[in-house]
Amino acid sequence: MTATRCSHVLLAVRDLRQAVRDYRRLGFTVDYATAERTARHAHVWFPSGPIIELLCPPRRAALYTWPIELLAGRGAGRRMVRWAREAEGFCDVAVVVDTPDLTGPLARLRAAGIPTGRRVRWTRTRPDGAKTRFQFAYPRHNRLPFLVTPYDPPQHPEVTHPNGAFALTAVHMGVRDEDRAAFDLITAGDPTFRVEPAPATAVLAVEIAGLRADPDPALTHGALVRPAVLPHGRREGG
Repeated sequence: MTATRCSHVLLAVRDLRQAVRDYRRLGFTVDYATAERTARHAHVWFPSGPIIELLCPPRRAALYTWPIELLAGRGAGRRMVRWAREAEGFCDVAVVVDTPDLTGPLARLRAAGIPTGRRVRWTRTRPDGAKTRFQFAYPRHNRLPFLVTPYDPPQHPEVTHPNGAFALTAVHMGVRDEDRAAFDLITAGDPTFRVEPAPATAVLAVEIAGLRADPDPALTHGALVRPAVLPHGRREGG
């Protein structure tokens, strides 16, 4: 499998603008992915490494199941319906490949017995009018991490968070025994992922370096966000 690393963790919210306000109250700098008036995504960037993407799935996502599957392949529609139906909180995770095209990585996953959907070319118009291009593809199993290519042009703006956060250092994952081999192949040993057995494959929590205390859970929209654990086992601020 092509080398991969964690790209972003998706956080499903019911009201994107309220979630942006709440994460800003927590001391994070949050940027809308597109023009605020129509945006359904917003980003908590860090200077490098994984980021958090706030996502507001369509409430009537089930109506779009077949169109989505026609666009992105089998499993894509069910994945988005799951995002919309589950409670607020972390709903998915993406890995970024080390190539600008997903053709090869997808072929290798299929050869390893992991069915995938189609490679989708996507263009996003940022609030400043600039275009961001990338590709994405979903494994058919809708709880396995999905794949994206690097953004073109590269993103990762210089950003300072008032709460001191400067990097997302760990993604804690629960992984079903039946999913472990596929999960390991897709994530390619990226140490960002901290895996433990679980009845369902899902993001459990993230650790963020620079935080001095646990964020107020009333403002995190169901996401478990923790200060990073230091090498000697202590949490930052502890």
